[in-house]
Amino acid sequence: MNLHKNARTTPASRAELVRRVLEEGQAVKAVAAAFGIDVKTVYKWVERFEAQGPKGLEDRSSRPARLRDPTPVAVVERIIALRRERRTGEQIARETGVSASTVSRILREAKLSRAKDLEPAAPVVRYEREQAGELIHLDIKKLGRFEAEGHRVTGDRQAGRSRGAGWEFVHVCVDDASRIAFSQILPDEKKQSAVVFLRAAVAYLASLGVSVQRVMTDNGSCYRSRAFRKACAELGLKHIRTRPYTPKTNGKAERFIQTALREWAYAQAYPTSAHRAVELPLWLHRYNWHRPHGGIKSQTPISRLGLDRDNLLRLHS
Repeated sequence: MNLHKNARTTPASRAELVRRVLEEGQAVKAVAAAFGIDVKTVYKWVERFEAQGPKGLEDRSSRPARLRDPTPVAVVERIIALRRERRTGEQIARETGVSASTVSRILREAKLSRAKDLEPAAPVVRYEREQAGELIHLDIKKLGRFEAEGHRVTGDRQAGRSRGAGWEFVHVCVDDASRIAFSQILPDEKKQSAVVFLRAAVAYLASLGVSVQRVMTDNGSCYRSRAFRKACAELGLKHIRTRPYTPKTNGKAERFIQTALREWAYAQAYPTSAHRAVELPLWLHRYNWHRPHGGIKSQTPISRLGLDRDNLLRLHS
């Protein structure tokens, strides 16, 4: 017998409470108080003892006396077929002679309960450029500055506050083909910072032997500015902007930001945001040179540049 860990009674204690009620004639309320249980529980065990004797004081299995018969496969297929014809659950129940609850259960298991489940899912369009530099993705993530560890680390909401510390902006660049990433922390997300970062990103990729041809951004004001357009022209870049309100178009940059937040920005408890900034280039080196990337079959981004061993050693030194 496997009693519940919080059980108030056992077969022995049930026999004792039954004895007190039936043999000693104690009041049911007094017995319930003595054993720390409800009056109804005392009556339950007394009634079971009177009906079955000592065997009635043993635990009963929670298994139902009768299991539900499985719905025939043909009926299940018929229900799903009717649902795909846009029939409601009540209509299907009437037509098949099955209860509404059974229809609901079958549709839930088939993931056809909601009306939108009946609509064909839009195909996922994925793309990847063949050569590094054909397209780079730019984006910006705003992070709060802090001058002390936050309350989640210290446990003190007052001591963990950094009032007036402001914000810093993490500009990111990801190469579409190789997934080589470059990032800088700049004071704002204005056009001047966007231009500075664009030039730095192109220069970094050039140091790896990658010539950039196109750049994709969202529709932020800094990327729509004349200064950014002029910088693209000077660098010989074709500027592509994503569709409005469609961040997945720039998904590689969005995904990189999620990874950076998880593995760098929030990976440890930094004393200040300045310490966090110092860690960024170190993490970027691990990301590009040593971290297997799930989107490129667990290769490292740098391995996709096709560099020979001598060049790799030179760049890594």
